[in-house]
Amino acid sequence: MAAYLIRRLLLMIPTLFGIMLVSFAVVQFAPGGPIERIIAVLQGADTGAGARTGGGAGGDFGARGQPGAGQIGDISSKYRGAQGLDPKFIEQLEKQFGFDKPAYERFFLMLWNYIRFDFGKSYFRDTSVLQLIKEKLPVSISLGLWLTLLSYLISIPLGIKKAVRDGSRFDVWSSGVIIVGYAIPGFLIAILLIILFAGGSFYNIFPLRGLLSDNVDAWACAPGSKFDIVQCSTVVVPDYAWHLVLPLTAMGLSAFATLTLLTKNSFLDEIRKQYVLTARAKGNNEGRVLYGHVFRNAMLIVIAGFPHAFVSAFLAGSLLIETIFSLDGMGLLSFESVLNRDYPVVFANLYILSLIGLVVTLISDFTYTLVDPRIDFETREV
Repeated sequence: MAAYLIRRLLLMIPTLFGIMLVSFAVVQFAPGGPIERIIAVLQGADTGAGARTGGGAGGDFGARGQPGAGQIGDISSKYRGAQGLDPKFIEQLEKQFGFDKPAYERFFLMLWNYIRFDFGKSYFRDTSVLQLIKEKLPVSISLGLWLTLLSYLISIPLGIKKAVRDGSRFDVWSSGVIIVGYAIPGFLIAILLIILFAGGSFYNIFPLRGLLSDNVDAWACAPGSKFDIVQCSTVVVPDYAWHLVLPLTAMGLSAFATLTLLTKNSFLDEIRKQYVLTARAKGNNEGRVLYGHVFRNAMLIVIAGFPHAFVSAFLAGSLLIETIFSLDGMGLLSFESVLNRDYPVVFANLYILSLIGLVVTLISDFTYTLVDPRIDFETREV
């Protein structure tokens, strides 16, 4: 097991290197950049999300082909809209953002800093990238962990019940509900929930934004001088759970569908095997057959999907949900950083999330041995 662990840890190095190299190369060819953004702000052009991707003067594509945009010999010709600006000012911007160095030198310098978890400062927020991530991480952790936990706690028992009652009325109508829920995008479900239950047009039951109400002190649950067990358990925790109901419901329907059907099909494959008939012939009851024999074999494929479920819930699935419910987390931070060409934040988020994904994948592999001790990674090649 130790040798396998070492091999897997060593394989993380080229994997991370490849992820960062491809992403860095894509950014070099993408239109726009932090210098163009500053120039657009100085000239009063719109640099919002719509303008960044649109054809306006402040957008990434709008200035292509403009007169003077490709004047050779003028340092400002490398940047759209820089005509008329002092070349020394452009040089200062290049030095400030590190663009006075060759691309390969910037890439390897970035990797050396990231190995030491030195992510530098944000281009436009006047704070360190690590501090930004620390501020946004609790929101994404709340959504990701609770969604993954609830998905497994609900979907696995439901999938087992559907497998046992395969073809019954319960299996048919529950499959219909699950498939419909999976087909509807999460952001549409979020909007529907707001209209129905958050004061949109019908009921005002759940809060619309944030993770805590304005009059609730979160420090009551934090270790320290302000810690108050009564206030934490009776006020902060219920209020926190109340704020999570709508976001988790909107994000969870598709996750429930995937995991439930995966569990059902996995159990159906195992139930039809010969060893299950043998176990039943020996007089074992249905519970003993399902959870003593079938469970550990059927759950292997479910465990294999855990890393993808966790990482998806951690970032990809939460972007639109964070925007709709005004949750300032990692998904929203990454999206805004890409639009604003805040490269230190973009690459730091990519590096951290890739590292988390690789570590969680490794943990899930070792979870195999807990579910089925017969698995021996030492006899396998990575």
